[in-house]
Amino acid sequence: MGGLGPMPPPLLLLLMLGARCFAREVLVPEGPLYRVAGTAISISCNVTGYEGPAQQDFEWFLYRPEAPEAALGIVSTRDTRFSYAVFGPRVAAGEVQVQRLRGDAVMLKIARLQAQDAGIYECYTPSTDARYLGSYSSKVELRVLPDVLQVSATSSGPRGRQAQTSPPRLTVYEGQELALGCMARTSTQKHTHLAVSFGRAVPEAPVGRVTLQEVVGLRPDLAVEAGTSYAERLAAGELRLGKEGAERYHMVVGGAQAEDAGTYHCTAAEWIQDPDGTWSQIAEKRAVLAHVDVQTLSSQLAVAVGPGERRIGPGEPLELLCNVSGTLPPSGHHAAYSVGWEMAPAGAPGPGLLVAQLDTEGVGSLGPGYEGRHIAMEKVASRTYRLRLEAAQPGDAGTYRCLAKAYVRGSGARLREAASARSRPLAVHVREEGVVLEALAWLAGGTVYRGETASLLCNISVQGGPRGLRLATNWWVERPEDGELSSSSARLVGGMDQDGVAKLGVRPGGGPVSVELVGPRSHRLRLHSLGPKDEGVYHCAPSAWVQHTDYSWYQVGSARSGPVTVYPYMHALDTLFVPLLVGAGVALVTGATILSTITCCFMKRLRKQ
Repeated sequence: MGGLGPMPPPLLLLLMLGARCFAREVLVPEGPLYRVAGTAISISCNVTGYEGPAQQDFEWFLYRPEAPEAALGIVSTRDTRFSYAVFGPRVAAGEVQVQRLRGDAVMLKIARLQAQDAGIYECYTPSTDARYLGSYSSKVELRVLPDVLQVSATSSGPRGRQAQTSPPRLTVYEGQELALGCMARTSTQKHTHLAVSFGRAVPEAPVGRVTLQEVVGLRPDLAVEAGTSYAERLAAGELRLGKEGAERYHMVVGGAQAEDAGTYHCTAAEWIQDPDGTWSQIAEKRAVLAHVDVQTLSSQLAVAVGPGERRIGPGEPLELLCNVSGTLPPSGHHAAYSVGWEMAPAGAPGPGLLVAQLDTEGVGSLGPGYEGRHIAMEKVASRTYRLRLEAAQPGDAGTYRCLAKAYVRGSGARLREAASARSRPLAVHVREEGVVLEALAWLAGGTVYRGETASLLCNISVQGGPRGLRLATNWWVERPEDGELSSSSARLVGGMDQDGVAKLGVRPGGGPVSVELVGPRSHRLRLHSLGPKDEGVYHCAPSAWVQHTDYSWYQVGSARSGPVTVYPYMHALDTLFVPLLVGAGVALVTGATILSTITCCFMKRLRKQ
């Protein structure tokens, strides 16, 4: 025990430990660091455990492999003339500089590394301590690798029209796929990872980090990420990035849009893992792939109609042709088209209502009001469509327009309307039949009583019209509301169509109704068991119809008779019976009152006795 020597006093031991804890220490990154010639590097340096002012000075030195003992002064925070001749011009030009991060931390920055920049870098901090204690410098090795990263455009079978220029100018239709490829490789002897990304700059804009918008990229960890404005399309499957072999990369943008136009680039970045575990980019190169123009469908779609203004007679066929023109992609996987005809009556505003159309699958359909008509809509040539009405009617007269719509397919084969175009108006005139109708209606017998049958007759006179003209008649009633008649409240009671088929409406009194043809041009309406609710003003409304060769009917004339008032009177006996009933009722009530009074008085007298 005594051979161990005297133990130091506890106070002295604490002072020694405290001094060691507060010793100066200079820290630089762990090495070696690998960087590529021509690229930039930043090496940090900071000092801790120092005494003196908060702002410390720093000096940087380089020890080259061929002269490991010779320190070459690079740059200093306190002496502008510190740099050796080999670094002086580069420091003066700002290519080599020291940047202060804070009072006790700086960054040595070299903008473009040269092969002779390889070596041991030392960060030295002049002492500001009361005693010389701790480390005043630290070193890190930098190895400069040759630039062997290569990037170039490759033919990835781009779809569209390609002009023979360098870089090529590629034109794609809206909705088509845009496919571009590039090759990226490196022969760096160290283990590195390549990150490859495709970017777009707006047409005619200078290329730089600010103007280049990333479309999609493969990260060093092999993750595929899209730029902010393309993230949704990547998630929807419209944007794809693939790798073929060890060096070839290709990008496919589905459903090209107008905003996809621009100059496309491929950027390859080489990354290496530093000894501290962080990844650093050591090289980057970019190649122009193509100038891409997107031809929008709205700028190309055009519609023309023919022949010119048409004048036809009723029952004659009407044919109209619609031609869709423009530099358009064929209907298929990427694009689809629909074509239809619209008609507006003469003088009516707007494009009108749909007559017929062919949808994107080539399936035809008729518009509202044209069901049952013999109307055909067909494709007769590559981009020519024909509308045919087998038998025109006067109601077919008006202004016709052809409407074409272009669609592009999005994700999941979903169609999105990209453009539409209407033709100039085409006037169609259909000659009128010249039919004049007149109607005369009256109540048979003139007076009708409750419980009887009211017979209303309607005689129709016809002037003009083709052979085979048929008549139809409807009977209407207007009921008094608050003592006044309202035409808006007219209700159909019954009628008979041009084929002689009766149709029944709603009778005000709710009783049975019959309609019948009593002569070639005479119709009758009968209201059986007439009641008070059948009171109203009735009229008949005949119409003239002609049947075409396609067996369709069209109306050629109409008329309305004058009003016929129906008032269900009461019979004379009914008028006498009412006072009799009233008198009997009054007598019965009076007798009951007298009898009850006498009975009440008699009972009171019995109780008193």
